Amino acid sequence: MARLDVTETFHGITFPGHLHTQDSLQYALRFPFQDTDILIATYPKSGTTWMQEIVTLICSKGDPQLSQTVPNWTRAPWLEQYYSAAVLEASSRGPRVITTHLPQHLLGPALQGSKAKVIYVSRNPKDVIVSYYHFHKMAKFLPEPGSFQDFLNRFLEGTSQYGSWFDHVKDWTSQTATMNNLLHITYEEMSLDLGSAIERVSTFLQCPLLEEEVGNCLKHCSFSNMRDNRMVNYTLIPEEIMDHNRGSFMRKGKIGDWKNMFTDEQNHFFESVFRSRMQDCSLKFVWERQDEEELCAIEGIPLKTAEAPVIQSA
Repeated sequence: MARLDVTETFHGITFPGHLHTQDSLQYALRFPFQDTDILIATYPKSGTTWMQEIVTLICSKGDPQLSQTVPNWTRAPWLEQYYSAAVLEASSRGPRVITTHLPQHLLGPALQGSKAKVIYVSRNPKDVIVSYYHFHKMAKFLPEPGSFQDFLNRFLEGTSQYGSWFDHVKDWTSQTATMNNLLHITYEEMSLDLGSAIERVSTFLQCPLLEEEVGNCLKHCSFSNMRDNRMVNYTLIPEEIMDHNRGSFMRKGKIGDWKNMFTDEQNHFFESVFRSRMQDCSLKFVWERQDEEELCAIEGIPLKTAEAPVIQSA
């Protein structure tokens, strides 16, 4: 199924036709979730792959065998993509781990009344934009991004593939007040203190880990390990679908990389749109790295555990 130049429009949102059909999108909306399912929900380029690794390793008690032998799109398939029905039908052991980029207003009805555990991962949108822009350059199933300014405009308008980031984040995170089976965790939390993030997810999944198992999870889902793992870094995808000469799927993984792309004018433009669209939202975002002592004072974290210092800003 190539369809590299096809775009599917579904409920007013565009999706790459290489991975989605009208039937597969409808399938997702009617999906019968099981109470033992684990659903990872994200907007693209927000830490999806990282959380897939974390959940895989937690469910495996830190054993990397599965994460090193089975591609992540097979062990945690995207619900709305055309192949997921066959993959999930073949699932036979343990809880099913499922991934989605669908917005909450579309998938919410299928989850209603289910005890499936939902993990929503968010990331500061400036870094999302930059990562998404570079991904468009290498993924031949996505439209050419054009200039960074053009891409930024489409992102802020909500017309890029997978729809509005603003709506996606606000709709999913607003459910935390009413859904006790939903965990919201941020990319920046994982970057700041991966060990604590792993323990937080394992507690939510009711899958307690021994100290040694946490250590194994920590080792095998580090950015450097994922970057070298062919089951994760997408080097298994052929060149005609993903041009690996134009970039790396596991690019930098750093907080604040947006500062290397945004001009001052673009940043001011972003800030004005962000303030307008998020004025009814109390979420805080981590925008950039700061010195370690300031971070620890703000977050109340012992200095020795702050591996990737960042600072929170509204």
